Amino acid sequence: MDDRHARHRRRPADPRRRPIEGYRPTDALRFDRVVGDALRSLPAPLLEHLQRVEVHLVDLPPTAPSGAADQIPLGRYETAEAARWRRRAPDRSTDRLILYRRPLEARARSRAELVALVREVVVHELAHHLGIDDDGIEDLGWS
Repeated sequence: MDDRHARHRRRPADPRRRPIEGYRPTDALRFDRVVGDALRSLPAPLLEHLQRVEVHLVDLPPTAPSGAADQIPLGRYETAEAARWRRRAPDRSTDRLILYRRPLEARARSRAELVALVREVVVHELAHHLGIDDDGIEDLGWS
């Protein structure tokens, strides 16, 4: 067959840029909705604790110390006292749960995976703040 217009087949899309499912990283507003879906799916005992916690969404975590470059955090629980001590910030009466959008999105290949991952991070951070280890999370059925 003659190719009159010098057209040829295109190469397949680069899989690093576009996952097979076609999922692309979201903007901040869509990520807010994903976090809302994940929070609504939490067990009732955790929702009670979460009512006294501010949830903050940040694009990227702060730069890691030189030894921990291979471990990128997905989230962090920060007590009001720790924030006040570290930053000498004004008094804040509530704790904060900080979720890092880009690292979370980089690990998910679909919206459903992202919702599940956000839920897992929230459960993990809240449980550790309450003094529950990973085995205790599974024993309580929160995982």
